[in-house]
Amino acid sequence: MEHSPAAAWLTEAASAAERQGPGNLLRIVLVVMVLGCVLTAWFLLRGYKRKDD
Repeated sequence: MEHSPAAAWLTEAASAAERQGPGNLLRIVLVVMVLGCVLTAWFLLRGYKRKDD
């Protein structure tokens, strides 16, 4: 097993991330957007509930 310095490992990891593309980041952004929309809708619509006492 060949020992490689940390800088070489970091360079390899960065180049692998560039080849992968924005897939994981895009998934995270989309999930956060959907959850934000749901929470915003819930917050805004809960004020329209009528309490018939």
